[in-house]
Amino acid sequence: MASRIASANRYAEAVFELATETGTADAWARDLQTIAEFVSDGDVRGLLASGRVPRDEKLRLLSAGVEAKVAPKAWNLVRLLEQRGKTDLAPEILRGFMERYDAQRGVAHAIVTTAVPLSDDERRAIATRLSSITGKQIDVTAIVDESIIGGLVARIGDELIDGSTKSRLVALKRRLEGAVR
Repeated sequence: MASRIASANRYAEAVFELATETGTADAWARDLQTIAEFVSDGDVRGLLASGRVPRDEKLRLLSAGVEAKVAPKAWNLVRLLEQRGKTDLAPEILRGFMERYDAQRGVAHAIVTTAVPLSDDERRAIATRLSSITGKQIDVTAIVDESIIGGLVARIGDELIDGSTKSRLVALKRRLEGAVR
């Protein structure tokens, strides 16, 4: 698994460097998304992984599904991945590329867990508050988990901000238990 991720990251890094040098990062992001979606389809994935399907058939399938939708350099990447038997890395390559692209643009992604669904205004307010804390533009993905009772838990990369009622209650319980002893 680690070598798979390392391999995908090498491709992502190479594509990101090319995209940065040529000022085509937006186009590459779209093309990588198109490629990843196509090769992730269950039927397509099965055919590409099969040792029984000849290489020229795999290339025809990829050409029909992707070639006209992406730039020539992105199509070259698809052909290279197919030649090396690594088309299944496309979703990880997209992920690695987007991590680099977002970092360059100062964008961070937050997974925000709340006990109830967020309105659009609440989502924007949370994004604004997290932006002021991190100094980055924040893209919020909201998740509902009733077990946190109230408040919110935000994860931005490796950083966790726990403002949930549940964590406050647990902390209060620990303080009370300590006072009894």
